[in-house]
Amino acid sequence: MALQHFTEPTTYYWQEIVEQDSSMPPWQYSYPALLPDNRVLYLPIRPLPSPDSASRPNLAIASLFLTQASFSVVDALGSSLASLIRSSFGTPIDAIVGLPTLGLGIASLVAKDLGHSRFVALGYSRKFWYTDDLSATLSSITSHGEKKVYLDPAQLPLIQGKNVLVVDDAVSTGKTVNAVWDFLESENVGANVVGVGVAMKQGSKWRDALGDGRRGKIEGVFECPLLKAVAGGWVTRD
Repeated sequence: MALQHFTEPTTYYWQEIVEQDSSMPPWQYSYPALLPDNRVLYLPIRPLPSPDSASRPNLAIASLFLTQASFSVVDALGSSLASLIRSSFGTPIDAIVGLPTLGLGIASLVAKDLGHSRFVALGYSRKFWYTDDLSATLSSITSHGEKKVYLDPAQLPLIQGKNVLVVDDAVSTGKTVNAVWDFLESENVGANVVGVGVAMKQGSKWRDALGDGRRGKIEGVFECPLLKAVAGGWVTRD
């Protein structure tokens, strides 16, 4: 018998952080993400595409869209991430690099909280003065196909030869983080990536992808497991 998938519109998600959670798995529509202060942010559950188009998906993720979140939620996550970064990285951070699109909002908050007057935003849109040697190819678990991310040549002096911290909304497969890390430390850019800060650590696949040298330099506000379908909803995937 086919398992029922519970999904609903995300209009009212990411709008508040609650003091406590009493829900138990299987979860149907949302996953309760536990924050460092023991409060809870409910995340909508989204099934992942099945490799077989004729089959119903049996795996899912809990998603975070900071561009649709309330100011209070984004502010809280930014403040928490900045606090974690401040206590985790001993190397002085010269610049904050934000990843598009969902990482830019939280990157600006983290940069400001850490005492920076600005941050460096990478972008997906290629302006006519951009160059291929200041770009990297990325792929994402929530997007179709590959895309390029660009560094504005005018921003290069802000990070070349500097210690930089990368900020994004989430780390999942680790592919994006690895590609950006390699790009920023390439000969063309010449930055030193001291670490990566994210709001959400999604699943555990990224740990193997990043390897021993990099996975210990990832800091995140909360953990979010991959989920699998069971009778009555979704549970944590083993």
